[in-house]
Amino acid sequence: MELILNDAHCHFLSRRCFEALGREKYGQETVTSAEKIALEIGCDVPSEPDALAESWIAELDRQRVKRAALIASTTGDEESVGMAVSKHPDRFVGFFMFNPTAPGAEELLERAFRELGLRCVCLFPAMHRYELDDPVVTTVFAAAAKHHAAVFVHCGYLSIEARVRLKLQNRFDLRRGDPLTLATVALQFPTVPVIIPHFGAGFLREVLMASDVCPTIHLDTSSSNSWVKYVPGATLTEVFRRALQVLGPDRLIFGTDSSFFPPGWRRVIYGAQRTALDELGIEKDAAAKIFGGNFDRIFPVRERS
Repeated sequence: MELILNDAHCHFLSRRCFEALGREKYGQETVTSAEKIALEIGCDVPSEPDALAESWIAELDRQRVKRAALIASTTGDEESVGMAVSKHPDRFVGFFMFNPTAPGAEELLERAFRELGLRCVCLFPAMHRYELDDPVVTTVFAAAAKHHAAVFVHCGYLSIEARVRLKLQNRFDLRRGDPLTLATVALQFPTVPVIIPHFGAGFLREVLMASDVCPTIHLDTSSSNSWVKYVPGATLTEVFRRALQVLGPDRLIFGTDSSFFPPGWRRVIYGAQRTALDELGIEKDAAAKIFGGNFDRIFPVRERS
């Protein structure tokens, strides 16, 4: 069966993102070129946002991927993704990393939704060190409800490949990414879709419990899901089995966690997930929802303005 593929998890690693990583590694007052950071990471130097968007379009066409979420992967880089989305609103959905505790956060959030047309705010509580039941998180959900947007929340184990390759110190507080705490907030906003990536990244039991009590929670299937090493006896096939038992096929959203060029779009991730679902004997209609339909339902195509 030829599936329509939509990828709910791709990182738009712009020049601005690379420069931010350079400041973190070499000091906030140091100007570090994107070229130097790309060399250290071992990837292509990112183009300007409009050209990078075209590279992604070419890659999605080559891989027969219909649409993709592009994540602004450092705070303050919303405009890069906004530019890509404005050029290709039928192919891209704009996500953005957001720190709700930063100065001016509410104004930035409003601008990202209203002016830049971004449709999903991404929270990383372990990285930015706040609790998921903090009032600032409620404010984020309220803004998402107002703008008919979604909220992405990274729970569990957090490892960012670019940071690993740059040997940046890991200061993440993993205690703060608790899906059960998230559910208490999400239940207050029944119109806001919530996306937890990587099946909860090690908090499988907790994310299944949270999803069972909160029907707006969706799980994205992205990355290699190497966190299964923390769950005795877990395999990707078993993870899919448990997730389908609790959430069904309507609340699982395919993703790859693609980022660098090369390799570009990570077909190997798609292959592993397709194999796992084939092993479970999943029906064609259910596979169509997971690999494409659920993304289209949550993020219907917006016409060009």
